[in-house]
Amino acid sequence: MSTPVAVIVGVGPGLGMSMARRLGREGFRVALISRGAHRHDAYLADLAEHGIEATAYAADVTDADRLGEVLAEIATLGDIEIAYYGPGPTQPIVPITDIDVATAQAAFEWVWPAVQVAGAVLPGMLKRGTGGLLFAGGLSGVRPMPMLGQLALAAGALRNYALTLHAAMTDRGVYAGTLTIGGLVERGDIHAMVTADPTQFGAAQGHTLNPDEIADAAWEMFRARTEAEQVFDVLGD
Repeated sequence: MSTPVAVIVGVGPGLGMSMARRLGREGFRVALISRGAHRHDAYLADLAEHGIEATAYAADVTDADRLGEVLAEIATLGDIEIAYYGPGPTQPIVPITDIDVATAQAAFEWVWPAVQVAGAVLPGMLKRGTGGLLFAGGLSGVRPMPMLGQLALAAGALRNYALTLHAAMTDRGVYAGTLTIGGLVERGDIHAMVTADPTQFGAAQGHTLNPDEIADAAWEMFRARTEAEQVFDVLGD
């Protein structure tokens, strides 16, 4: 029997790589997907040092054709038992009072790939009665955060999608859950950008999250299959 595969969509140096290491330690072969390939050699070397078998693929998740090609290629490696979806939106934030329909629609370019990933892996999981999906989203999906503008709409939609999938598959052996993140993830690109700017460095103090701890919690969610969501909030009310 082939080694089960874990797909990490939107891998970065913070939570994405922590998820890759955590799942690799559980015996999964890891398949990384990120927008560009320039970090892949370092990612693969890191995982190899931990004894984790891994491959890496370049795909912008908003390019549905390319994402589909990569997911199909990964499926040839073995049964995909877990898929983690963690890319963040990239468009500039528009104040919620100023958004128009086009701006709101553009925010959902972050959500549609999550549905595409689920559509690619769920048929096999449901047929086997095993596996699961984990989604990473923002705190604005839980409580109003006007400073995130149109992105809050997409965060709410992604969270609802994950929770509804969880409810739909409770009795079918397949898990879905969401990691709702309120804080700067350490080692991630946004954290690096903030802490590199002396005028913004203070904004990180007391508002950071350890990605290894989030990855541990994610694994426990997948293993226990009882809770559909865990909120990581260091931003306060």
